[in-house]
Amino acid sequence: MRILVIEDEVQLAEAVARGLRREGMAVDVAFDGDDGYRKAVLTRYDVVVLDRDLPGMPGDDICRRLSEEGVLTRVLMLTASGTVEDRVSGLALGADDYLVKPFAFAELVARVRALGRRTTPAAPPVLSAGDIELDSAKRTVLRSGGLVELTRKEFGVLETLLMAQGAVVSSEELLDRVWDENADPFTTTVRVTMMTLRRKLGEPAIIDTVVGSGYRIDPLALVAVDGGAGTLS
Repeated sequence: MRILVIEDEVQLAEAVARGLRREGMAVDVAFDGDDGYRKAVLTRYDVVVLDRDLPGMPGDDICRRLSEEGVLTRVLMLTASGTVEDRVSGLALGADDYLVKPFAFAELVARVRALGRRTTPAAPPVLSAGDIELDSAKRTVLRSGGLVELTRKEFGVLETLLMAQGAVVSSEELLDRVWDENADPFTTTVRVTMMTLRRKLGEPAIIDTVVGSGYRIDPLALVAVDGGAGTLS
């Protein structure tokens, strides 16, 4: 899941980003409204965590513009004021959820995950292919009932491939969805991560390499799910 945090309180923004990264999310940060808006329209984020009071472009204007421009991202608005009027006005601007400062980090994570599941297309909580099951909420991967220990990036790559339901996912798209803006697009990061992921998943292999295009989950593994239904459970 790719997240953008737009928050001018630097310590808070960095703390939120670190915490979300520990939860396996790829997180970018902007400390003012102008930079935040630019990033939000240039990159496809699943969720934008948006402070309402920002230098530069105000959070209200960012939220309104993203809604008017049809940007397909969910907005979690942060504010120091929790009155009913403020919540109503924030939601009217196009925000999908509202959280009052100070907040419990566990609640922030839960709300971000809930909004992420409402992205288009919606992601089911458990993704399956063959004898592999990935639980996005529990951050676990099972193969034939046994736990597979993955790094955050390996988990993100597998999750992205499973969500694609057999469609080819390019290295560039994997970088965009799993890594943050600091990732070097000219490195072998994706290839190396794919190698270790395949090794940990073991045999039979379920990730195909489509030469010149990218990677995909073996369609036969998807067909095996639910006795031939070919869907993610």
